[in-house]
Order: sequence, then C-alpha cells, then structure tokens
Amino acid sequence: MTRTITPDRPAAAPEAPPPARGVRRRLRHWAAAPSYAWLTAAGLTLFAVVELAVVPGSAVTAFGVLVCTASLALRATRPAVGFVTVGAALLSFATDGNMAYATIAGSLIGCYTLGRHRVQHPAILVLAGSLAALTVNLVHIDRWARDGSPGLPALQGTDRFSLGLYAETLVLTVMILGAVSTGDAVRAREETRHARAAAQSRLLAMERRQAAEAERAAIARELHDMIAHSVSVIAVRAESATYTTPDLSPPARDAFQEIAGTARASMAELRRLLGVLRTGDGPATAPLTAPQPSLAGLGDLLDQHRAVGGSAELRVTGDRAPLPASWELSAYRIVQEALTNARRHAPGAHTVVELHHRPGLLTVRATDDGPGPGPSGTVDGSDGSGRRGHGLVGMAERAALLGGRLTTGRGPAGGFLVEAELPW
Repeated sequence: MTRTITPDRPAAAPEAPPPARGVRRRLRHWAAAPSYAWLTAAGLTLFAVVELAVVPGSAVTAFGVLVCTASLALRATRPAVGFVTVGAALLSFATDGNMAYATIAGSLIGCYTLGRHRVQHPAILVLAGSLAALTVNLVHIDRWARDGSPGLPALQGTDRFSLGLYAETLVLTVMILGAVSTGDAVRAREETRHARAAAQSRLLAMERRQAAEAERAAIARELHDMIAHSVSVIAVRAESATYTTPDLSPPARDAFQEIAGTARASMAELRRLLGVLRTGDGPATAPLTAPQPSLAGLGDLLDQHRAVGGSAELRVTGDRAPLPASWELSAYRIVQEALTNARRHAPGAHTVVELHHRPGLLTVRATDDGPGPGPSGTVDGSDGSGRRGHGLVGMAERAALLGGRLTTGRGPAGGFLVEAELPW
C-alpha cells in the first residue's frame, strides 16, 4: 500500500554547493603533508647543484651546501636535524667566505624548524647560533690577516678587535633570531588554536550531554502521561468491577480492590517521579492534559510546515500495523524535528517524509533538497548547513530508547537525510 500527499507547491531548486576551500587553507594542508619536506628538500638540493655548477667551490664547500639542503628532507620527522642543516651551512660559509643562495635558504629553514618544534628554548638556540656565527667570523678574520682580502688593508694585531670586522656576526645573528622567532611564533599560534579547539570541543560535548539529558527528561514526561493514563484505566476498571458484578465472590472482590489500590499507588509514584524530572523547569510543572501526538497527526504537522512557507509531502508504504504509543510518539517527534531543521537550515527546500511499515520494523525517513551538510561534515552546534545540533541529539535519544538507530548526513541525491529505524 502506498499513499502520497501531494505537495502544495513545486520543490525548490537545489542550492549551489559550498565554495571550494581557499588557497591559504590548501597551502596549509599541503605543507602539513609528509611529502612536503621531501619535495622542498629535493628542489633546494637541485638548485644547490646548479649553483655549484655555475659558481664552483672547494670540496668542503660543496659538501656543506649539499648536506645543508638534503638534510631538510628529515625535518618533519626529526626536527633536531636542523642543527645539522645550520652547521653545514656555516661550515660551507667558513671555508668559502661566500654564502651560497641555497645555504641561505636552507639555514633559514633549519632555524625555523628548530624554533617551530622547540627542540630547545629559543633563547638557547639564538645564543648557540650567535656563538657559531662568531666562530665563523673569527675564521674569516684570521684568513684575512694571513691571506688578505680585497677592499681591506693588511690587518695588524690590534685591528682584529675593530667592530667593523664583526658585521658578519651581527648579520648572521639577526637572521638566526628572525627565523627562530618566526618558528616559535607559529608554534605558539598553533598551540593556541589547538587549545581553543579542544575547549570548544569540550563545551560542545557538555552541551550535547545537557541536551541529551533534557531530551530524556522530556521523553520520560511524555511516557509518564501515557503510562499514567493506562494505569488510571486499570484502576477505574478494577474498582468498578466490584460494583458492576454483583455475583463476585469475596476473594475476587478483594483481589479487584487490591488491583485498584496498587494502580492508585503506582499513579502516585509516577506523579512523584514526574516532579523529580520537572525540577528546575520553572512554572512548567503543571501536568500535561493534551493527548500525546501519534502518526495519525502527521498530516496536520505537514500542514503546519506548509503554512509557514515550507514544502513537504508524505509517503507511506507497507501495511500499517497497530504500534505501541511510545513508538507512535517517537516517530512523530522525529518527523517534527526533521521539519524544524529543514525550515531552519534549508528555508524553501522541499522535504519528503517517508514511513515504511514492515513486520517488526518502522522506518522513518526525511530528506530535503537543501544544501546538505557543510564541507566539514556534521558538527554539533554548527550554524548554516552544518545541520547537526541538539535536535539531532534528541532524535538519536528517542531512537535509542526504542532499541533503534538514527542515521543523519548527506542524502543519496544531495540535501540532508534523517533516517530512523524503530524495531518493535
């Protein structure tokens, strides 16, 4: 059996998919890939080979340049290799006197890596780098004193302490300080971002727990009203039987009175339980007098959805069997929340509500043609098309209460899907 309620207006056209990730995010993602360190090291080493071919140097210089660039391939897994990178760059500079462009880039990356992973405290790294730069500068000064240097007069003994000769130390120290500080700043910023994300995750988890607890309390209140009605019927029928059946034996009459008394005591316990559940609800402590909704009211629910600008249709398949009141109520609430989510996150979208009756199983499915989940998936508490919040927590609690399961996410044809399987 299939029954279809035709929508009151045509389905809305699907919205455009969310825009692609920005270039900055893509670059950050690529830089975090394991192959990034190997690719950059290979490119810089190739550049170093070309540079050495154009401007040849000594064997020690070539060794230092190639070690400086090639060692960068290990910086992602072994950040301490930055010491080797910087040391090899300073070695080639000390032997040649001219720093190659490849070693400049390699040494800056090495210093950045040491600061980024905080292999040592930044102050220790800068101090060690300054001492190494001073050592290289002293080697150059000694060479100038022995062999001379273009543009410099012959150095005398006291000239070795001229501040102008130590400009190399100042320049190298500034370069080391800048690279290490940049790496340390990036590390601090990422730690702050991770701490903020962890705090937000804990907050969302707490909100989910609170939402689940509130939903369980609401479910318990609804179940209380249904059970209280059934127990009150038992009490009335048992007590009236002692008056409407005159030929009852005294033991049977006493048994009916005992049933009625037990039913009244159970109702009193249910009222006390409801009072505990409603603690802190404020003025909303009056007993619920309206009948609990069921699947028979889905037509009215869809009419209300259309009245506020939504578009929806109902499809029922299979032979409907009598269901317990709890199943009817939970299925109704799941459809109600799915329509609410569609109005909130996909205004104007067309929603299809399907009920599929099978022996021992009721399947409730609600799909829309809206934008669907966001690019980062479904996240509790998200806005826009993230589409997962406290309402989905409540639907999952209702399905779990009946031994079923709830599935949410992108639908087969796009949009957002809510599907609940309720065994009975």
